[in-house]
Amino acid sequence: MNAEDMDWLVYHQLQECGEVGEDELAARCGIDPAHLGASLARLEQSCLIERSGTKVRMLTFGEALIKNQSKYEEDLPYVIENGVIRARNP
Repeated sequence: MNAEDMDWLVYHQLQECGEVGEDELAARCGIDPAHLGASLARLEQSCLIERSGTKVRMLTFGEALIKNQSKYEEDLPYVIENGVIRARNP
């Protein structure tokens, strides 16, 4: 399975099961946990999911929008660091 198809599968499994452990997600998807880690890294980089320890969850539309905005718009008056909103230092 190519990377794009794997990411699609993982993302849609998260939609169905909500927050889930990485091992359970790998089993639900029927993929090797090592390959799952690469897929999760790509989805996290794209601001579509969030990992907390071994738990994974899909971000809501609003969360994804804010993460992308804070990641790419450098003129915002705030930054988000580890889930905390802080005023941007000038």
